[in-house]
Amino acid sequence: MTQIERKQTWQQRIADWQASGLSGAAYCKQESLVYHRFVYWRQKLTGSEEPSKPVQTRSGFTRVAPVPDAGAGLTVSLPGGVSITGLH
Repeated sequence: MTQIERKQTWQQRIADWQASGLSGAAYCKQESLVYHRFVYWRQKLTGSEEPSKPVQTRSGFTRVAPVPDAGAGLTVSLPGGVSITGLH
């Protein structure tokens, strides 16, 4: 295989991988390709790393911001009618 043919073969493989939607590793496994050779050609032909997947911005948690209440404080009521108030 000539150098031009090898380049064309890898260009087609990279295009097929991009269309597949698979990760590089999954595509190589499916097509019985050596992963480090795939990475070499991907970088050589596209000049980039494997495209990153979009970052999921939702974590399932909700941000809660405390709202201070000017009238709220801490009151501890003890048996016998004694109350202790503080932390205003």
